[in-house]
Amino acid sequence: ELLEETPSVLAAFAALDPAAREQVHGHTERTARGMSRFVAQGTDSGALHLDTLEELRDYCYVVAGIVGEMLTELFILGHKPAAARADDLRSLARPFGEGLQLVNILKDSVRDSNDGRSYLPPGIDRDAIFELARQNLDHATTYTRALQDTAAPRGMVAFNALPVLLARATLDRVERDGAGSKLTRPEVFGIIARMNRDLEAGQPAI
Repeated sequence: ELLEETPSVLAAFAALDPAAREQVHGHTERTARGMSRFVAQGTDSGALHLDTLEELRDYCYVVAGIVGEMLTELFILGHKPAAARADDLRSLARPFGEGLQLVNILKDSVRDSNDGRSYLPPGIDRDAIFELARQNLDHATTYTRALQDTAAPRGMVAFNALPVLLARATLDRVERDGAGSKLTRPEVFGIIARMNRDLEAGQPAI
């Protein structure tokens, strides 16, 4: 469906301000080159297997860390006061994205394995990957608070805060109940409601 809408995607890209278009172009190209590298090292069936923690972190960077870096540049362009915290935001962007991706990998590990994919390196203690995900989500929390401290628009703050809140709750659920477990809809709605109440009250979103 996305491929069918390629003309619309390209039209939206062309409508961006030149500075934003440059950021999207550069980071998208980096992601594509990185993913082509991982595809090339897949098996004959196309399945990907990561063998080391370094490979796992590299994969998470390519598919999510670069996105965090791109969004950070777009936030700075779109909200000028964020430039005062640009160094902090840029240093935290990579672990922000990687943390969200690690949570997805831990949550979906059984389904991925059934489909022939293995993102969790064999021989690596699962607890160590949970700990890495938590550390990255701590960085994501710091990122969101730094952005909020610049008086960023509410939508921009919520856009960053909600994935972190959901990822934290999901990570706790997966660690307790195992891969494949997920939050219920009422739990998701409750997290959203609490975040909105905090934003209404001028409190930290996380």
